[in-house]
Amino acid sequence: MIDFSSTVVELSSDSEKQKEVQDIAKCLRTLYSTPIGSQEGDRELGINPNIFVDKPLPVAKGLYVAEVTEKTASFEPRARVVRVDWLDSDVLHGVVIPKVVYELV
Repeated sequence: MIDFSSTVVELSSDSEKQKEVQDIAKCLRTLYSTPIGSQEGDRELGINPNIFVDKPLPVAKGLYVAEVTEKTASFEPRARVVRVDWLDSDVLHGVVIPKVVYELV
């Protein structure tokens, strides 16, 4: 008997779509880890840490979400930010790691 209700779906690793998905993820990682002004040829590429550094954590989180949402729309039109989750890193010192959840458009 075939249990079709439990069908597993996997995108072929040699698929052009898979290559595009990987390219988008790479572009987003680069965008989110690059300080603005540091990319020769495009000084607007990257995140401006001055917007959220030295702000109370709840305010900094909101400003960061706005920054990555705006930058994603500007620099990676194939993706849209759905939400940002926060992973604890060094909670004692107020350090958190953003996890940007996006979807393809």
